[in-house]
Amino acid sequence: MGSEAAAAGPHGNLAACIETIERTYEYLLAYAAQGRRDDPGTQTRATFAALHAALGDVGSLARAAFTGSASSIAASLDAVEHDARIARCAVALVMSRPRIGSLLVDVFLLDQALENSQAE
Repeated sequence: MGSEAAAAGPHGNLAACIETIERTYEYLLAYAAQGRRDDPGTQTRATFAALHAALGDVGSLARAAFTGSASSIAASLDAVEHDARIARCAVALVMSRPRIGSLLVDVFLLDQALENSQAE
């Protein structure tokens, strides 16, 4: 996260985390559509690393940003932390592979979509 976000405090840091997650999602959609068998020459690993870091921070940053808010938001913050932990594990698994092909990214995105639909 940049110095501008850090200067903005918890809200700015949370916004930077969310921006990273959104940017990564868009990148992965485009990457999945390419039909690649491998990731050399791409920003895929760096993109996953940024996502992994953002997912590690988003829960605590959300709590900090909403400190003093109504207790009714506590369940939502719990859900954010829970979902971020699960997604971070999936990202770590993908990053552990020697090659990140489009199919692996497709499966990752499908898994996330399935989890989201079951939560609704």
